[in-house]
Amino acid sequence: MSKKLYKYVGSNYLDKVIKLPDVVTMKCSYPKDFNDPYELFLTIDKRQHPKVLAFYSDVIGDVPQLPTTCFSRSPSIVPMWAHYTQNLEGFVIELDEKILAKSFPESGFGDVDYQDTPTPSLMETLYRAFEIGKPRYLYMLHRGVFSTAYYTKASCWNYEEERRMIVHESKIRTTKGLMLVDIPKECITALICGPRASAETTTSIRNKARQLGCNYFEMKIGRSAITPFFINSNGDTFIFSEANIKRTGKRCVSCKEPLPSKAKKCSWCKINEAHKVEAAKRNIFRSMSEYGLLDEYIKSMVEVTRKYK
Repeated sequence: MSKKLYKYVGSNYLDKVIKLPDVVTMKCSYPKDFNDPYELFLTIDKRQHPKVLAFYSDVIGDVPQLPTTCFSRSPSIVPMWAHYTQNLEGFVIELDEKILAKSFPESGFGDVDYQDTPTPSLMETLYRAFEIGKPRYLYMLHRGVFSTAYYTKASCWNYEEERRMIVHESKIRTTKGLMLVDIPKECITALICGPRASAETTTSIRNKARQLGCNYFEMKIGRSAITPFFINSNGDTFIFSEANIKRTGKRCVSCKEPLPSKAKKCSWCKINEAHKVEAAKRNIFRSMSEYGLLDEYIKSMVEVTRKYK
């Protein structure tokens, strides 16, 4: 299956991103404007002798700022939903990278590597260029610095599973100071609605998917696992596995959450009235509350906890 990319979007941008009938519009930014203040930082170890740093600065200059748009390699990253879709109220756009690359042949793609120290091989290239001074080493240093700068971030960002697209300037249009790229609808394979989206947003996203001729999913938060799952318009259950959203037959017939086996129901949906009665009998807090003892007990336990903390 073709590799998929995922763009997380806030609900308030829905009509801006999917405004035109045949394209999806995405914002591009220069790395200097990204939310990571250390963007483009992890190239070489900057703690070098001043003459080496002077040589590096003279050869490299400033790393060129090129229009870049960022994707994730997964639609199941809860922090991404929280940060970029207005606390799970927005949506995710799924794109087919093969078709996207064909539509933008002069653009570049790359996975972001996460690390907290510069790449040793780049330091070796720097010292070769500094000591030997041959043009090929300067060229290798240029290429290495550019690639490392654009495709390396600190490890604290690794939850994003980021993949970047450096967009050729010829594909950029500027509107009100924003750099925008129009992506043909053929690149869009699905829209995924967030679990906290309003009824109005959900309806709108479903209509947008119909307009684009792509799949529609709703992301769901289950009760048995911390991994989200997806439901399509027919009520079928899907999971994100092996870099793609795939249908699964192993699911609860009641809540539709995926199951590790082909059981008919998950444990939550198997709870019946007898289970609830038994649970109430076992819950000693119920009796303590009935006799007015629970509040005092909780207070005493709080004091004990403080004392031995």
